[in-house]
Amino acid sequence: MYCPHCPREPLVALEHQRVEVDYCAQCMGVWLDVGEIELIYGDAAAARDFMRSRNPVPRGEKPRRCPECGRRMDKEATDGAPPVIYDRCRKGHGFWLDRGELAAVLEHAPEQNEVARFLREVFPAPNKSASTG
Repeated sequence: MYCPHCPREPLVALEHQRVEVDYCAQCMGVWLDVGEIELIYGDAAAARDFMRSRNPVPRGEKPRRCPECGRRMDKEATDGAPPVIYDRCRKGHGFWLDRGELAAVLEHAPEQNEVARFLREVFPAPNKSASTG
């Protein structure tokens, strides 16, 4: 599979338990196959509710293509504050998260979930204290 953001860059697979995260070493974006977000949350209903919010999606970002089927993906927004804007395959193959977006999604996953803990270590949230005034 190739990166939806960097079309000539292959995605690298990282597997832990039953979750395989594909990421781009160039842009640091992450592809989650369908069903993997449920494993991260440990609850399919909670994952669906968080990933399918009623938050408006800002316009302007170029649509990306699904790395599995090549079709244009839809922009979606997560629940929570602030919402995370991500790309969802219309055919249901999975989700594309740009750099830092997986970390933002993981902030809302249960602390005790082993897969979420592992992914937090691999894809840490950006250091918010780096900008001091």
